Amino acid sequence: MRVRVVYLGILKDLAGKGTESVEVADGARVSDLWLQLVTMYPKFKGFSNSAAVAVNQEYAPPATKLVEGAEVALLPPVSGGSSDAVGREAPYVRIVHERIVPQSMIPPMERPEDGAVVVFDGIVRNNSRGRTTRYLEYEAYESMALKLMEELAAQALERFAIRNVLLVHRLGHLEIGESSVLIAVFSAHRGAAFDACRWVIDTLKKTVPIYKKEYFEDGAVWADGEPFPEQIEKIG
Repeated sequence: MRVRVVYLGILKDLAGKGTESVEVADGARVSDLWLQLVTMYPKFKGFSNSAAVAVNQEYAPPATKLVEGAEVALLPPVSGGSSDAVGREAPYVRIVHERIVPQSMIPPMERPEDGAVVVFDGIVRNNSRGRTTRYLEYEAYESMALKLMEELAAQALERFAIRNVLLVHRLGHLEIGESSVLIAVFSAHRGAAFDACRWVIDTLKKTVPIYKKEYFEDGAVWADGEPFPEQIEKIG
């Protein structure tokens, strides 16, 4: 059977055409078509983890079965596809165990098209709960925390009119005055940058499994966590 394939954005450039009719086996799924197209256009492989597919103008998962005459649109990320191909850089997202130095991290990400860079630098202060703080210890469910941070950065790029995001959180022993979390949002306009920066830190605090223990002269306590959003089911 044959389906009509529509190429959009950079995929259109890589295919050298906007549409074409492609022969596929009876019972083929979207995933089968994609493998066939990667064989035809090897550079498509770089979009395997970022492109979406619409069948007859509705988003469709890879397991969707195709039918004769279906229109299949290949959709690169709406911001333009991979960074190598279109100059779009990926967000800078890290969990680190060494000191965060904002002055060394932010300037390399600045670009001439940025009209605003909004920065949130979470710093260890010398007091909490009316007591003098000696130092902090941060720990995390690290693999999950990094995954959720990466998702946060990607969502910020989708939700707000910004160019890029830097999101770094430190774990381990932190002294007074050191940075625990650094967020920088790069945008043409300040409004979007402010909004995105606030959204990222507020969402991180509610959803990313990173925990803080505060050490005082007379003991230590775990910092109170913010409630999980309602959509996250609780264990009890």
